[in-house]
Amino acid sequence: MSAATRRATSPRPAEIQRARAAVHLTQASAGALVHTTGRVWRQWEAGDRAMHPAFWELFRIKARSVTALAALPVGGAR
Repeated sequence: MSAATRRATSPRPAEIQRARAAVHLTQASAGALVHTTGRVWRQWEAGDRAMHPAFWELFRIKARSVTALAALPVGGAR
């Protein structure tokens, strides 16, 4: 089975928590980033609810942007 046809799986709760912490987001901010709530994000991290692979992919894509924005100089320096 090729990588393109392999079925995506839900991330583990610890993986979700580590990824969020790595980009210095609160649970509420991480939820908002993928168009859900902080409550749902907490459920994902607690293992009470499985994160759909599409939300995981979206978070990983957007987290790269958050990381890039955080690296920009502050104060309008060019």
